[in-house]
Amino acid sequence: MLKGIESIVSPKSIAVVGATNRPGSVGQSVFSNLITGGYQGVLYPVNPKSPSIMGVKAYKSLLDIPDQVEMVVMVIPAGAVIPTMEQAAEKGATGAVVITAGFKEIGGEGVQMEKDLARVAKEKGIRLVGPNCLGVMNTNPAVSMNASFSNQIPKKGNIAFISQSGALCTSVLDVAAGRNIGFSKFISFGNKADVTECDLLEYLRDDDDTQVILMYLEDISDGQRFIEISREIAWKAKKPMLALKSGTSPEGAKAASSHTGSLAGSEAAYDAVFMQSGIQRVEGIGELFHYAQAFSAQTPPKGKRIAIVTNAGGPGIMATDAAVRHGLQLAQFSDETKKRLAEHLPPTASLNNPVDVIGDATHERYKAAVADVLEDDNVDGAIVILTPQAMTDILETAEIVPAVAKNTDKPVLCSFMGIVDVSEGAEYLQKNGIPNYIFPEAAVRSMAAMANWRAKLEAEGRKSKHVQANCELGHNMIMDSMGKEEEHVMHQHEANTLLSCYGLPILKNKLAKDESELEKAAKEVGFPLVMKIVSPQIIHKSDAGGVKVGINNLEEAKAAYAEILANAKNYNPDAEIQGVYMEQMAGKGVEVIIGGSRDQMGPIVMFGLGGTLVEVFKDVSFRLAPMWESSAEAMIKGVKSYKILEGVRGNPRSDIAAVKDCILRVSQMLAENPEINELDINPLIVYPEGKGCAVADCRVMLKKK
Repeated sequence: MLKGIESIVSPKSIAVVGATNRPGSVGQSVFSNLITGGYQGVLYPVNPKSPSIMGVKAYKSLLDIPDQVEMVVMVIPAGAVIPTMEQAAEKGATGAVVITAGFKEIGGEGVQMEKDLARVAKEKGIRLVGPNCLGVMNTNPAVSMNASFSNQIPKKGNIAFISQSGALCTSVLDVAAGRNIGFSKFISFGNKADVTECDLLEYLRDDDDTQVILMYLEDISDGQRFIEISREIAWKAKKPMLALKSGTSPEGAKAASSHTGSLAGSEAAYDAVFMQSGIQRVEGIGELFHYAQAFSAQTPPKGKRIAIVTNAGGPGIMATDAAVRHGLQLAQFSDETKKRLAEHLPPTASLNNPVDVIGDATHERYKAAVADVLEDDNVDGAIVILTPQAMTDILETAEIVPAVAKNTDKPVLCSFMGIVDVSEGAEYLQKNGIPNYIFPEAAVRSMAAMANWRAKLEAEGRKSKHVQANCELGHNMIMDSMGKEEEHVMHQHEANTLLSCYGLPILKNKLAKDESELEKAAKEVGFPLVMKIVSPQIIHKSDAGGVKVGINNLEEAKAAYAEILANAKNYNPDAEIQGVYMEQMAGKGVEVIIGGSRDQMGPIVMFGLGGTLVEVFKDVSFRLAPMWESSAEAMIKGVKSYKILEGVRGNPRSDIAAVKDCILRVSQMLAENPEINELDINPLIVYPEGKGCAVADCRVMLKKK
């Protein structure tokens, strides 16, 4: 698989089908970029009407080329792409870039044409980037390939950028040029008829030229594979990944009958994927480049304790506020550091963090202060702020920062505030590996992103846990429950049996199909108990008046039975009543919800504050199944109501370990049973620490695959 990607990223020969001498055309731009970019391989322009393209002998068709061609770039009408792909196979090509548009993005016959293109490429053993893409760039001097129609040719760097959007790529290249940022690889993969983001990540994982990976994604083809490869990149290759994902509007969320389904829109799934993959999600292009500058030039801090050095109090306070907001800590200087600062700074300077070297500071004063704080063992990284004032020697100050930073493995970021007055100093910093930001908040956010990435990679407990379960019995029960139905709702009396197969803590229960079974069922369950309507047409039982709690004797049970049936008939006269479910009354505890749903990303698990108001507060977190133990722990700690589980106002700490165990069991159940489309365990009653928890209500929605 990777051999085919190598043929696209580092081909030894390229044929450009559709190369032309016509100024302003895509065919001319692609061929011109390959020549002017210094491509180190052999080029073959293909054009049936021109004897030469830019002075290079042209061929009427691929088949006329006398030598083998490794990669083919197509800039031709959509209808000619598939025949050209077949010719490429005859020439032994193993890679292709189809820049041509007019496929699935236009709908209609374009969709089928793209499917046919993908099929032909697969049959012929050719890896395909595109169609509808900007192209591919590789800045390695041994390749020097710009097989795109971009006006910008990036400088060499250690950042790889992959994108579904070609138009965005041109803007990114322009911004990068303005910020002196270089790239190792730059790949626009368009409609991804064949090569996907997963294929490219797998390639970049092992690419020695790439140390940071940036992504623009509109969707992910295979959530589980994406997570697996990204985890390898993060935890084994230790390469930071930053992702800009479009489509965050709530209109993208799907309608669903379960609480989990209504809360778990596709964006929640993407957030879960990024968190589980070690990927930092960013909000926009500006943030993407801010973080990329830091990651590509500096070593992430070993902790979150930072020092701030500034020549103005206001920006120092701004940076301090931003640091606290983003989870950083102001380092507490040692007495030795304060002593050295006192020796180097005037009496009016602040020796605490942030260090204010005062507005008349020279570069020598900056040099001493930055060196002093970086030598402190309590400091993990530093942010240097400069505001341009009449007496400020900007360039000289910029020159001391990389000189001091080279003596430490701690990251240093700068904010030489402004654009015009500080331009010479800012340019010097960038050229010498010190990221500079116009405002301090951006520098702080970038430092926080690096610190969070480092902390995430060093977190313990990244182990998958396979729980003991009667998986075969559970799956057979699912299939028996569905029968011939395409979709089926397992209400609590069925769902509890399934949950018990996976070791989830269900309460003692019994189904009374009619009033004659009521007394026997009540005695088997024992008082006090809860009674609930069982009907395929009544999903939310409380809304229908179909739940009665605190039933203490048989007389109350009979009265509750009659009332439940009457309420159900009033709620939905056509509802099929299958009986009344009787269940042991759960003890008092904290109510939480564990749910699951399934979309194009795969199975996703939800956790949050439970009860009837779960959709009001929306205090929930998500992860894809199956998950690591650390992912389950992060889910629990990631909700605002986590403090309730820890115990507040005299209440005992809840059994958080039991909740984690339940999440992992639900995760495994979802992963092993694709027929489970949605499920809700709501509420799960969590008892004090060491006392476990209990499933108070649940339902499972099945759908044949």
